[in-house]
Amino acid sequence: RNVLIAKLSAMLRRSYDFAASVSIIEHNGAMLNMSDNTLTYQGENIDLSKNEYKILLTLMENRGKVVSRENTLTVNVNRLRKKLDNAGLKDFIGTKFGVGYIVQID
Repeated sequence: RNVLIAKLSAMLRRSYDFAASVSIIEHNGAMLNMSDNTLTYQGENIDLSKNEYKILLTLMENRGKVVSRENTLTVNVNRLRKKLDNAGLKDFIGTKFGVGYIVQID
């Protein structure tokens, strides 16, 4: 996976002549690009609202750790889950009942 991400990053830098490197968080094939706030999975771009991006970024940065519900809005998480499910990322975000949400480590 790291080789693929490195190749994609290099290709993007060459294609768009980026001065700085592209920051991407990858998990289970989902690539969250922090330079343009986009999510890509299996070559498809998934539109995210500003809040959905922030939630997903927080969850992916804290993979394997529960993120408190206080840091998220349940309605935004539900909307984000639906988008991820429709894109083929079923059960990407888990729930720890009464505590918060989690992106599981492989």
